[in-house]
Amino acid sequence: MKLTKEQLKDIKNQQSEQNSTKRVTVPELENILYEAIPALDHGFVRVIDYMGDDTSIVQAARVSYGKGTKKVSTDSGLIKYLMRHWHSTPFEMCEIKYHVKLPIFIARQWIRHRTANVNEYSARYSILDKEFYLPSINNLAAQSSSNRQGRGDILEGDQAKEVLELLKNDAERTYTNYETMLNEKYDGSTIDENKKGLARELARMNLTLNTYTQWYWKTDLLNLMNFLRLRADHHAQYEIRVYADIMLDTLKKWTPITYDAFIDYRVGGTEVSSKGKLILQKLIKGQKISIDESGLSKREWNELMVAFDLKDKIV
Repeated sequence: MKLTKEQLKDIKNQQSEQNSTKRVTVPELENILYEAIPALDHGFVRVIDYMGDDTSIVQAARVSYGKGTKKVSTDSGLIKYLMRHWHSTPFEMCEIKYHVKLPIFIARQWIRHRTANVNEYSARYSILDKEFYLPSINNLAAQSSSNRQGRGDILEGDQAKEVLELLKNDAERTYTNYETMLNEKYDGSTIDENKKGLARELARMNLTLNTYTQWYWKTDLLNLMNFLRLRADHHAQYEIRVYADIMLDTLKKWTPITYDAFIDYRVGGTEVSSKGKLILQKLIKGQKISIDESGLSKREWNELMVAFDLKDKIV
């Protein structure tokens, strides 16, 4: 990821600002505020602003005047209780705003999470930068044979090189055509003084989905965790998972008690249906049970066996 001198200057100026406030602040998050954390080849994640911390959740849960309680252990117990029993409203009292630079195809996947306020860079108003996402060799994979929206074996040798060349050449060719239609270079210079450029809102149609865009993305803590639970999961697409992992680290800095509860109950935990619960109870009692007797579908049965590592324990 390369930032321009102007961008680096802006970040340095933002980080040098000194503002007094009566609101809660989090030193760990303040240390990385405005910093551009690299993602993929040209992308980044920046924390721009935030409101609240762990004590704000406790305060909202108790509807109290105080800043949480005097004992961190007491606050931790309440936050774990809220997380464990899906009492979600107190987590909505905290908010965070990110500046994210990402490939368009990831942005279109990301926007499916409709619980945030989003303002994206306008290609109707401005010219998109000449930057494209190109996967590393290790992330070029064939279509999975068992998952219609997943990856399979890694491509190797000449085939991998051919795919990378196709991605690179297509992106560069369409961007050159984009500039030709605009009659303007991305640095603002005109190509031909005697020609009119096509409207930017039309010229952008030709660009490839690996072109980078940017947006400001603001959400509350609850919906951030809902996003991260899906997108930081190993089943998620690699490219969006890169961004989610960075944001997961910012969550840890921002609300460490909530982060621990989130990892314990949401990321590391698992949900069990009433039928699954009965199966587990029978197994604990030493009773035998088969998939035919369980009332579960094959997929449900397999998920239960994997979640509790029971495959070798079923007779």
